[in-house]
Amino acid sequence: MDKVLKNSWALFLGMGCIMMAYGFQGSLLGVRAVQEEFSLTSTGFMMSGYFVGYFIGAATIPKIISRVGHIRVFAAFASLASLIILIHSILVNPFIWFLLRVLTGISMVCIYTVAESWLNDRSSNKNRGSVLSVYMVVLYGTMGIGMFLLNFNSPKNFQPFILVSVITSAALIPILLTKKKPPTFKSIKAMKLKELYHASPFGMVSSLFYGTIQSALFTLLAVYATSMNFTILEISIVTFLLAVSGAIAQFPIGKISDMYDRRKVIVFSTFGAAIFSIFAILVSRQMYLPGSLATSKTWFYIFFILFSFCSLPMFSLILAHTNDYISKDKFVAAGAGLQFAFGLGAMSGPFLCSIFMDLVGSNGFFVFLFFFHCIIGFFGIYRMKVRQSVDNPDSQFVAMPQTITPAGIELNPTTEHIEEPYSDKVKEILERKGVKYKKEEDEMKT
Repeated sequence: MDKVLKNSWALFLGMGCIMMAYGFQGSLLGVRAVQEEFSLTSTGFMMSGYFVGYFIGAATIPKIISRVGHIRVFAAFASLASLIILIHSILVNPFIWFLLRVLTGISMVCIYTVAESWLNDRSSNKNRGSVLSVYMVVLYGTMGIGMFLLNFNSPKNFQPFILVSVITSAALIPILLTKKKPPTFKSIKAMKLKELYHASPFGMVSSLFYGTIQSALFTLLAVYATSMNFTILEISIVTFLLAVSGAIAQFPIGKISDMYDRRKVIVFSTFGAAIFSIFAILVSRQMYLPGSLATSKTWFYIFFILFSFCSLPMFSLILAHTNDYISKDKFVAAGAGLQFAFGLGAMSGPFLCSIFMDLVGSNGFFVFLFFFHCIIGFFGIYRMKVRQSVDNPDSQFVAMPQTITPAGIELNPTTEHIEEPYSDKVKEILERKGVKYKKEEDEMKT
């Protein structure tokens, strides 16, 4: 673990700043949209722009990295993300914000891809699990901290937007000053959706609908809380609880899924999330009333934590379930295919959820979550009736963030063998002698 931190501290520090800014930005835009009296459908449409950009970037960024290199691409898109948030404070319009969110999505998927492929290069077969664990803690921990920055200043002012820009720009410093050489980037091809569906119908369909759920959950939670008259501190608390409790739940639920039929764990988890979303509606009562007239939010926080515990580990469960039905050499390609399906669903999530909220009211947010979790659960029950579970010794649950890219999926210790990386010193000696790494691999190791 010490070696992992020593070799990758600059990258972890940079990603920590990026995720802090990202967590802050998502809540900030949601609250500001309500304060600017954007309609719910306009807000949902605007928020969906991020996932449109993420989907576009996932398909185009690998080619850019291959041509330009990791450091230049990271610097360019982190700078773009820093610039974009400032434009939000100048041009306050739902359609313009949608376009800016598209650019933010492209920038973020680029940053994730660079960071995760870099971590892959710094990892060995022995420590990939440790690297992935540290990476997850950094992502969720700093994103949760970023949500508390909402208390820095009123979202109506321009200062919070400047702070997001400053934090994003600060992420460049450790990355650009690192002595470590960037890795040689390799593009990973996703499994075709037809092939993925044939291998695991439940895996692909649940990934599609889970993308719809997750995109709405993370982008519109602050909008829901603001419309329910939560204070800025209370909005920070509820968004922080989402990030942290979901991350903590990954490991116990993952352990259970390795012991029992994974589809049953997914079905129980998704119905559990659906039930707790209904409980959240029931205890909301008059939370929206001002001051002492409002009912207590304690039970709401409890049921929301339980909802997060059930819902947030779902992508890792779906990935592990899909791997149960394929050979080890296809794990990464299948993961990339699931991310593609996830992205397709994510593009529609915020907009569909905003329609639910427009029709039902603020609690349409949880009605939406209940509905789509139930779809996954019922489809899982159907698949258990038509196909028996299999025991694949190569497949096991590995906790992963929903933002993971194909390069990051390679950090999964159960994926195919990855050659031990050379130290920078060995690489330097080989470069002087004009030796190609791959050709001399066996000789160097002996």
